[in-house]
Amino acid sequence: MSQTVDRALSILPLLAEGPADLGQVADRLGVHKSTALRLLRTLHEHGLVYRQSDQRYRLGARLFALAQEAVENLDIREIAHPHLVRLNESCGHTVHLAVYEEGEVLYIDKVESRYPVRMYSRIGKPVAITVAAVAKLLLADLPETERRTVADKLDYPMYTSRSTPNAPAFLRELEKVREQGWATDLGGHEESINCVAAPLTGTDGRVVAAMSVSAPNVVVTADELLTLLPLVRRTADAISGEYSGRTPTPAKDNGS
Repeated sequence: MSQTVDRALSILPLLAEGPADLGQVADRLGVHKSTALRLLRTLHEHGLVYRQSDQRYRLGARLFALAQEAVENLDIREIAHPHLVRLNESCGHTVHLAVYEEGEVLYIDKVESRYPVRMYSRIGKPVAITVAAVAKLLLADLPETERRTVADKLDYPMYTSRSTPNAPAFLRELEKVREQGWATDLGGHEESINCVAAPLTGTDGRVVAAMSVSAPNVVVTADELLTLLPLVRRTADAISGEYSGRTPTPAKDNGS
């Protein structure tokens, strides 16, 4: 039975390369045509493959529907939360998870710092989109035309002297973030708060969420916080791997 299942599943990546006839499928599997036909018929009955008028087979619509349903039912917060907790236990600082929805960047999870000084951020609350590190990562992943459209519509409040002053400066920052693959907010929203962030990606490589570690200057300096960037990025990679269905790699706090 396991061999039959293995052979049937081996047909799917073959057809992902393009339509194939019965002989090509049999040759790829190393089986007789009758065996290949039996497997193809079973997959066809379940809508996973489709036989074209030229007698070649291609992937079926049901397979795409299942894939889309699986993606839609993934809960990035549920997957990410244990990783965020481990990161918080390792570094002690506040950890956030954020997504971009309907023109806003929202916190959808938060693990509080173990230090007495706490941040005022709340789950469900929009972030300061022009300065927040998580917002920079989420907007940097947008197509260029959309990035420019969003940037032109934003207001640019000067929360501090380090805040992003205007759309051209914001677009330059987004391009930098896009190239380096991580982001910071070093006193841009509050003079005393620094933040480093990394993106979480889906199966297509697009950014689906962003996570960050934040801490006040009275606990660690900006330079000290930046030393946590490798750990933050490893945590993000582990979450992305689990979300995308790749073998997850638990983040460790040693090395870079």
